[in-house]
Amino acid sequence: MAVYLAALAALAGAGFLAYRQHRAAAGIVRAVERLASGDWSARVGPLGAGELGQLGRSLDQLAEKVGRDIAQLRRSEKVRKDFTANVSHELRTPLAAIKAFAETLREGAAEDPEHRAEFLLEIETNADRMARLVDDLLALSSLDSGARPPAPERVDLMRLAAEVTATLKPLAGRKELGLRVEPFRNIPPVRGDRGQLKQVLTNLLDNAIKFTPEKGVVRVSAECTGGRVTVAVQDSGIGIPAEDLPRIFERFYRVDKARSRELGGTGLGLAIVKHIVEAHGGSVVVASRPGEGSTFRFTLPAA
Repeated sequence: MAVYLAALAALAGAGFLAYRQHRAAAGIVRAVERLASGDWSARVGPLGAGELGQLGRSLDQLAEKVGRDIAQLRRSEKVRKDFTANVSHELRTPLAAIKAFAETLREGAAEDPEHRAEFLLEIETNADRMARLVDDLLALSSLDSGARPPAPERVDLMRLAAEVTATLKPLAGRKELGLRVEPFRNIPPVRGDRGQLKQVLTNLLDNAIKFTPEKGVVRVSAECTGGRVTVAVQDSGIGIPAEDLPRIFERFYRVDKARSRELGGTGLGLAIVKHIVEAHGGSVVVASRPGEGSTFRFTLPAA
């Protein structure tokens, strides 16, 4: 009798084990079918120990990774489409203006000296705007592709800031702005690409000058803490609304699109700044209030 009961128990155990394995295998098959149909949220779930359990865990890990990769691809594709649409829009506007003024000149305005000069100036202005946009697109493309990696050297930021402000003084002078470089006391050099860091300062100062009303002030200062150098570009300009701050470094994002275009902005300057600073192992932030000005700070490792 005992032998009989033991045999029954063994059979029952084997049957239960077979049932569990069948359920586990069925769960794996269902998950695989959902994954094959494109549902990357499908998971096998816990199956315990053993080979089927290990198979289920491996399948779940694979699905998680592929799902993340697909989501990233979709985001990248959306960014690409948005970027293409923005470039097309930005080029279409000056092209339409150039075409319209050229047609007007051809239809007789060329014989009117006063209007001829005005229309030719508009054509030149829009051509310059397109050239700036193309230059910024090429710069951003080379940064994205890694075709223009930083060529590191020791860079004296005080000297670089003085050089950039000297170049931009005529632009500031037309608005009677005070353009100042505060003394960089005890600021060590940084290790970076001098040309790229010059572009960072140029873009930030150019923006500050453009968006600061007449007789305002634009300052450049620096400090060093914990082996990192922070450069601040501060202005007394129109400021940036709080809801726009999180997107200010996005490509083609403008707080005031009409005003930015009127001032010759391409919408790519701050994106280039962010890209260059991060490629140097640094970070860039902005603090601003409407009517009270803005302060852009970028931080780089000291040499």
